[in-house]
Amino acid sequence: MARKIVNRKELRREGEAAEKAGVAAKTGEKKAPVKRKTRSKTAKEIRRKAFWGVYNQSLKRVARFEYSERKQADKKAQELTASQKTPHFVQVDKEDIAE
Repeated sequence: MARKIVNRKELRREGEAAEKAGVAAKTGEKKAPVKRKTRSKTAKEIRRKAFWGVYNQSLKRVARFEYSERKQADKKAQELTASQKTPHFVQVDKEDIAE
């Protein structure tokens, strides 16, 4: 598609002639942008609870203990490692609490 060629010199002459005639050229005159009021979303408070999870090598949770029961979780991981010949480990789980 062919574009229309803009002759900037002619446009400038027309603008200067309009200014001399007393008519304000509307090009370049812009109103100040209106500031919009923004609504901030209130973040929902999600309560979470920590647990100790005993995991196997393929990252499947085998057992879950309360956060205060770390010693039992470590003991369970050692028992499973010894009995199944695959390493098990303890890791923190955080789960959302439904109210």
